Amino acid sequence: MSMALVTLKKGEGRSLKAGGAWIFDNEIGTTVGSFEDGDIVMVHDFDGYPMGKGYINSHSKIRVRMLTRDKDQDINEEFFRKRLADAWDYRKKTVDTSSCRVVFGEADFLPGLVVDKFSDVLVFQALSLGMDRRKERVMGLLKEVLEEDGICIRGIYERSDAKEREKEGLKKTKGFFGPEFDTFVPIVENGVKYIVDVKDGQKTGFFLDQKYNRLAIQKLCRGAKVLDCFTHTGSFALNAGAAGARSVLGVDASELAVRQAEENAKLNHLEEKVKFIAEDVFELLPKLVEQKEEYDLVILDPPAFTKSRNSIKNAVKGYREINIRGMKLVKDGGYLATCSCSHFMDFELFTKTIRQAAAGAHVRLRQVEFRTQAADHPILWAADESYYLKFYIFQVCRE
Repeated sequence: MSMALVTLKKGEGRSLKAGGAWIFDNEIGTTVGSFEDGDIVMVHDFDGYPMGKGYINSHSKIRVRMLTRDKDQDINEEFFRKRLADAWDYRKKTVDTSSCRVVFGEADFLPGLVVDKFSDVLVFQALSLGMDRRKERVMGLLKEVLEEDGICIRGIYERSDAKEREKEGLKKTKGFFGPEFDTFVPIVENGVKYIVDVKDGQKTGFFLDQKYNRLAIQKLCRGAKVLDCFTHTGSFALNAGAAGARSVLGVDASELAVRQAEENAKLNHLEEKVKFIAEDVFELLPKLVEQKEEYDLVILDPPAFTKSRNSIKNAVKGYREINIRGMKLVKDGGYLATCSCSHFMDFELFTKTIRQAAAGAHVRLRQVEFRTQAADHPILWAADESYYLKFYIFQVCRE
């Protein structure tokens, strides 16, 4: 059966031509030939110039997700094996692979697939229809690629329960992908031990993207009094404790996350100096300011306050408010680590918001460093959605 042909309108496909992977429905002029959603299609520019191949989904605004720029490339088992082997080879060169993100969707030229490795367990999300149709074979190939490299994988768990699937006309789904196993998985990162709940934890169970940012705050923690806001399962708080902090308070609105954080503290024998409470950070910070509490280091690691362009205004207000409160709680000469994990809150807007917060808190900021996500979450230029984590460390001065 011949492949359907998608032709772009004149002047469209700018993101694709710059190196991105998405073609939106309103960029397409014609689609010729029959196809089923999830099939591979050929893409041409308006003048017939071949742009490559990708999978199509008529139910999604992202109509085609590109897999290759090569018009002659066969999208077969060997193609996926090579993509997966390349992704693994890249991780081995750039990060500690004991636990890491093995595949980061479009940034690894595998649109709609996210795979995290927690020790000897893989957790994956299939976020596009094209990938969902191929997930069984692709995950089988990934397991083979890792095992050929001497990495024994004892289990795979699917966490395709993200909202994005609904935009693809797919139902949310989660569960064992093959034999069942204990879904509380022990890992070690930066010398700190955690139990990762791959079944019910947020996203795939643990946020690997902050691995080296957690390491970066350690040098500021010796003898320090630390406040870790939006602690989730305690990762920044435990890095602070392990690095020799005097006392650490971790705060999260989720009772489940706090219970897991407490278990993680016990695992590391840090329960005496690293404490956790389940409270709304927005309600707690003003109380701490009122009580004239002061910290040597305040960490702000909030969830994405915006997942669309429409809610950016409210998100800016949220980021500004917690940063003003956070800055007020840092003692003169102390430090603030603050971040945003929403790609809609871009570098310029986040930086501007922090500047406004400093003015609102009447402090001066000295930048220690600016960081992004760990290298196992590579930023593909022209694929804006792949650059999402912005992380600043500042010294806070009151003079």
